Amino acid sequence: MTVQIITIDGPSGSGKGTLAAKLAGHYQFHLLDSGALYRLLGLSLHQQGLLDCLDSALEQCIHIATHLDIKFLTTATGTQVLLEGEDVSQTIRTERIGEFASKVAAIPELRAALLDRQRAFAQAPGLVADGRDMATAIFPEAQVKIYLTASAESRAHRRVKQLQGMGLDVKIGNILANIQARDKRDMERTVAPLKPATDAYIIDSSELGIDEVFKLMTNFVAKQLAI
Repeated sequence: MTVQIITIDGPSGSGKGTLAAKLAGHYQFHLLDSGALYRLLGLSLHQQGLLDCLDSALEQCIHIATHLDIKFLTTATGTQVLLEGEDVSQTIRTERIGEFASKVAAIPELRAALLDRQRAFAQAPGLVADGRDMATAIFPEAQVKIYLTASAESRAHRRVKQLQGMGLDVKIGNILANIQARDKRDMERTVAPLKPATDAYIIDSSELGIDEVFKLMTNFVAKQLAI
């Protein structure tokens, strides 16, 4: 049986995580938040003092990547993320952990270590996978490929609002600089750089709300899949 796969790729802050979860709920598909995997690995390597010596401790880092104790639990309020039994749902969404994830994602050997873990999420009845290289590297066979983007400025404003909602004191200038630096690193890395698949449906959400983007996505899915 062929598993139906919807991929949503795009830069940080474009809204792909929120929309991927919304689509997964709408179609009753499984959900892969690939960014969370990289954030979890980045957090784990930081906790073990390895994040600043990725090259010299590469074998140890690969071992950690393939043996991470990770659980995603669906709750009434969203998804609870556990790392080694500890609830890190809020921790991994901070800008600092996002920077850790971007560093990890730039190492080809660590990307390879997480490859099989990501592909294992493709189970019936279907999967919605969001990330940076879902359509180009992880699921090139996906029947639906969406690339969601937005201007760096609009993404920075959204991120500030999100972090303030978590009770954090953040400045727009710092957030914008982090986003621009992460975009550059993600787009220029040698393995699976951030870019749209050649057959992706590209949506710019800079001036659109969540419901508007969701409508565009479901209309596109309806054209590609018999659901």
